[in-house]
Amino acid sequence: MPPPSTHRRAIRRTDDFTPGTPKTKLVSEPLTPLSPTSVLIKVHAIALNYRDANIANGGNPWPVTPNGILGNDAAGEVIAVGDKVKTLVVGDRAAPITDTENISNREHTRSWLAADEDGVMADYIVFDERVLCRLPSYLSWVEAAMVPCAGVTAWSALKGMRIGQTVLIQGTGGVSVFALKLARAAGLRIILTSSSDAKLAQMSEKLGNPPISTVNYAKFPDWEEEVLKLTNGVGVDIVVENGGTSSLVKSLKCTRRGGVVSQVGYLAKQDPSQLRELVPTIIDRRVILRGINAGSKFDMEDFCAALEAAQTPLTDLIDRVFPFEQAEEAVEYVWQGKQIGKIVLRV
Repeated sequence: MPPPSTHRRAIRRTDDFTPGTPKTKLVSEPLTPLSPTSVLIKVHAIALNYRDANIANGGNPWPVTPNGILGNDAAGEVIAVGDKVKTLVVGDRAAPITDTENISNREHTRSWLAADEDGVMADYIVFDERVLCRLPSYLSWVEAAMVPCAGVTAWSALKGMRIGQTVLIQGTGGVSVFALKLARAAGLRIILTSSSDAKLAQMSEKLGNPPISTVNYAKFPDWEEEVLKLTNGVGVDIVVENGGTSSLVKSLKCTRRGGVVSQVGYLAKQDPSQLRELVPTIIDRRVILRGINAGSKFDMEDFCAALEAAQTPLTDLIDRVFPFEQAEEAVEYVWQGKQIGKIVLRV
């Protein structure tokens, strides 16, 4: 499947953060020539994450390249390889890892797609083979596009859990619904928080029996106390934490002594003054606070192998599919928090 020309279509940021103005633009640009170890991929689907909408609206807490290409969750087909490529062949299903410097979790540097370098929101992408992973063969393109970032993040956030333990999962976005699915498959007790009773009811119905426990944090501002009540005052074993400063201390307070908080995101407005109790709380409860930046290439390979072995369907994680040309509408949909699950662009 050769490319139709020497050019590609890509979605780049406008970097105009004025409310009501377009945050993305569809451009045509030359394809990067293949180096001896690079791979050309025809993209079939791109899954959006909150960070895409946040970056497009100027909220990323780290510097980003000007007018960069959005996206770090995608699935595509290898259509050409450099003459030194050894790990992939034409016809393989593949995608890049989110942090292209994080191969083994031992690296001392990092480079995030859609921030330090161009992302994957294009109909063709070129990456070095060292940052590419094969995707499970049984998944549709739309399902497979959710794996590299949201899926690997949830997989990494739940590392070390054991059957019968309790996990607190915040919200119903992409990483959260992936974590819900993995937690249920792993035999964990689930507590889910959201500000929407409708979303909590929908997720409870979707997950079925055994029933999950839910807490509406809008109705219960001291929601950590509700979580403690649900665990007989002990606390949960692990938290998939995605609020940031507004929720982190509360998450620590409802984690059992010696438990784990996996910080996967920063959905709320960040205010350092909300962290006054961080140090005494983390010491008192002996909690392990670990930052999750998706995961390494090894993590993605392990996750894909687990999915392939279990043949786990992922269609129930999809909220809505937009055509590639409606990327602007899709980004705004995520920015407004309308989704319950993943938003995907079909190319």
